[in-house]
Amino acid sequence: MGKGPGLYSEIGKKARDLLYKDYQGDHKFTVTTYTSDGVAITSTGIKKGELLLADVSTQLKNKNITTDVKVDTSSKLFTTVTVDEPAPGLKTIFSFVVPDQRSGKVELQYQHEYAGISTSIGLTANPLVNFSGVVGNNCVSVGTDLSFDTASGNFTKLNAGLNFTHSDLIASVTVNDKCDNLTASYYHIVSPLTNTAVGAELTHSFSSNENTLTFGTQYELDPLTTVKARWNNFGRASALIQHEFRPKSLLTISGEVDTRAIEKSAKVGMALLLKP
Repeated sequence: MGKGPGLYSEIGKKARDLLYKDYQGDHKFTVTTYTSDGVAITSTGIKKGELLLADVSTQLKNKNITTDVKVDTSSKLFTTVTVDEPAPGLKTIFSFVVPDQRSGKVELQYQHEYAGISTSIGLTANPLVNFSGVVGNNCVSVGTDLSFDTASGNFTKLNAGLNFTHSDLIASVTVNDKCDNLTASYYHIVSPLTNTAVGAELTHSFSSNENTLTFGTQYELDPLTTVKARWNNFGRASALIQHEFRPKSLLTISGEVDTRAIEKSAKVGMALLLKP
């Protein structure tokens, strides 16, 4: 079986990751340890200005069942149970948040050579129903992403997308926010040897008649060090350097400056990820 078109969330994902992933305006520290019986324990702390946020999560894998439990500083308990491949191509996800009694949700994902479907329903009397589907192959695909509120009888989300993939090029177009925003993105691998890539994203808002254009690139200095940079039409320029100082452990330093107000202080962020 071929790779297939994937899920709707993968439309334009390569360009989004290039332009936005790992850019950090805050200070973040993450450390993961493993117990003798294979339970992964991850502690995360984030400093946002004067605000400190933290959470602790655990992950237990037993055959094809993965259980994730996370508790944060607001005393919320997040639980997700994932059953992978109960049938070929199928994944089942059950999640809930304590003490939110309306947070329970069941999601089914199915991936086929020519289709990718994800549907979820809230475990309440008047649930929110989500559906996304993609048809095509690993070259061309088209899909939609819908949410329907059974309490109000209205669609809360109505999106559609088209994706084209070549050997070193991915282009996509999506219509979001009930046809209010049109986004076109482009991702191109320039040199696989140095993991060099360029990308761009153009978003047009019909309600405000505003355009946002973002360019970005990445380059691998060596097998353990990657640099990225991006710029948008509002004059915001960002750059980051990420170094894997030991297997699976990363140090990322990023910065952003407003080139139209250069007198303002630049934003500098740092993220440290430690894994054994």
